[in-house]
Amino acid sequence: MSVKNGSTYPINYAEQLADKIQVKVGLIGDAEIGKTSLMVRYCDGSFDEDYIQTLGVNFLEKTIAIRSTELTFSIWDLGGQREFINMLPIVSNEAAAIIFMFDLTRKATLNSVRNWYRQARGFNKTAVPLLVGTKFDLFYEMSDEEQIEITEQAKKYAKAMRAPLIFCSTSQGINIAKIFKIIIAKTFDLKLKLPELTETGEPLVIYSQW
Repeated sequence: MSVKNGSTYPINYAEQLADKIQVKVGLIGDAEIGKTSLMVRYCDGSFDEDYIQTLGVNFLEKTIAIRSTELTFSIWDLGGQREFINMLPIVSNEAAAIIFMFDLTRKATLNSVRNWYRQARGFNKTAVPLLVGTKFDLFYEMSDEEQIEITEQAKKYAKAMRAPLIFCSTSQGINIAKIFKIIIAKTFDLKLKLPELTETGEPLVIYSQW
């Protein structure tokens, strides 16, 4: 979406209709998986292990420059507790991209992605989906068998969703900026030159296979 002279309208990036663009991004997933940490790390460059759990919806913005265009990410973080499910439309509606997140060290949070995806798609069928696993720094310390199981399941989910798959760590700053580079490329149909990592044990970056 683009904002110009107070109005909001779809934009074809190639036509450069405006010098300012706003891209809404929703963060969705279970509680305590690192949604707020990812948002704050990307927007402010900081990390705090003691973030207060999101009650309802959090919101931050970050503006970057791409060539002659000023692009502002409007990032919306939905609290993962089920009592906040009625706020899902606030995060999903009009989002250009929705990041479905899970904790790599808790398989149950990956299983929950299916339900989050189904519900979010009920409000927004056109947003670019991404599947993002958090806490890679802790996941890397798990057994080979556990890593293989989670990685293979995440790949299956990403393929079914036709979504890029990224493993990240907010505490270590792994792959955070890459998530938003992929969003830009997918949203505006731009070529992306990021190297892909696809093997178990690596901080996965997969965006062109499905």
